[in-house]
Amino acid sequence: MTRPAHESPAPASAERLEALVADLSGLDLVRAGLELERLSSDYFDYSPLLHRQLQGRLAQLVVRAQSVDDVLRVAAACARHEVALTPRGAGTGNYGQCVPLAGGVVLDLSGLNRLRGFDPASGIVTAEAGCLLASLDRQLEPHGRALRLAPSTYRSATLGGFIAGGSGGIGSIRWGFLRDPGHLLGLEVVTLEREPRLLQLDASASRALNHAYGTNGLLTALTLATTEAVDWRQLVLEFEHWDAALEAARALPAAALLLNALCLLEAPLARRLPSPAGCPPAAGHRLLLLAAPDALPVLEPWVPQLGGRIVWQAPQAGARGLPLRELSWNHTTLHLRAQDPGWTYLQLLLPQPEGPAIAALRRRWGDDLLWHLEAVRQQGVARLAALPLVRWSGDGPLAELIAQVKELGGVLFNPHVLTVEDGGLGVIDADQVAAKAAHDPRGLLNPGKLRGWLER
Repeated sequence: MTRPAHESPAPASAERLEALVADLSGLDLVRAGLELERLSSDYFDYSPLLHRQLQGRLAQLVVRAQSVDDVLRVAAACARHEVALTPRGAGTGNYGQCVPLAGGVVLDLSGLNRLRGFDPASGIVTAEAGCLLASLDRQLEPHGRALRLAPSTYRSATLGGFIAGGSGGIGSIRWGFLRDPGHLLGLEVVTLEREPRLLQLDASASRALNHAYGTNGLLTALTLATTEAVDWRQLVLEFEHWDAALEAARALPAAALLLNALCLLEAPLARRLPSPAGCPPAAGHRLLLLAAPDALPVLEPWVPQLGGRIVWQAPQAGARGLPLRELSWNHTTLHLRAQDPGWTYLQLLLPQPEGPAIAALRRRWGDDLLWHLEAVRQQGVARLAALPLVRWSGDGPLAELIAQVKELGGVLFNPHVLTVEDGGLGVIDADQVAAKAAHDPRGLLNPGKLRGWLER
């Protein structure tokens, strides 16, 4: 009996799985062992709630694609046998984006890693989904161009994984978020049908597949706008007083300075993180900056006036050891959890100015909440996004914290949920659901992650 399209697929029976394997003869398959476990997972254990839900979820088969033709073969076979298919890149996400909820096949796209084309007049680049972001930047460097946005996992994350599962990061202080119009200019997509189509989508049609966890199309190549390459300087600023550090974090992005990142770390958190080579250990609250060279003559006299001091600086290019960007965004969480896995985190926007809400949360939670903020642009407006570290003490206290954030007027981007919608603004995107209906009519792509499909 054919499964109704609105129901999530069940894991493939042994008979169906063997028929699928026979159809995929000649491809690079992983059927068991540690490699299958690794390729079925990401960093979902940042969340105790997701760890509880996702621990032990495994693919029944992993396919390592090397070409678009491989992707077409896998899509056709999964559609023919009605087997769930979950795409993945490097698996650097934190929300279980590439964890297979229904078993089936995990499709590793990291082998699709060619630069397809670059237009020197416009700076527009087309590259395959498995391109590492750092590798792509190196190929853009001779042209004087660079990626606009990158996660803190820049050295290991893939382009397709970043678009499908990410939202912003380094560069968000200038360029906002990946779903803002103007970043993603086109997609090459394979549909999940018995006779898969290879589609070339323009910027408008691509929007519904941006940050959709691979639930509504297999991304094989992407076209993006780039920006001018800048010889960024890494700077660490230190402040004795929190209010001065917070005010500096608000003032610097509003000035006529070219910045690519600004990360604010509360002193108890900064003291527990590693430092770049040559940088003294943290004594106070820290601001981490990536600034253009022409910002230095402004910053050197201004920072003392703001109540801080520059304790370290170095060029980003050619620097050895720990780059400053790997102390920001979710690398901050990674470093603290490496010392003490009893910490998790939240992602939110606080009402402006942020000080009163932070003070209210401090009064209730004390040392169980360590503050980490990142400068971003949201809909063109400078904001401070908060990624506070939260000492885990159970479901109830986390729910209480989330409720208090909302009562204070904060907007939560919940990292403790499985679905695209609930990890974002909590509303169903009808365009994402329509794209899934068009590209994956049987609902086999990464099932269980698009709430709008399950509730339609």
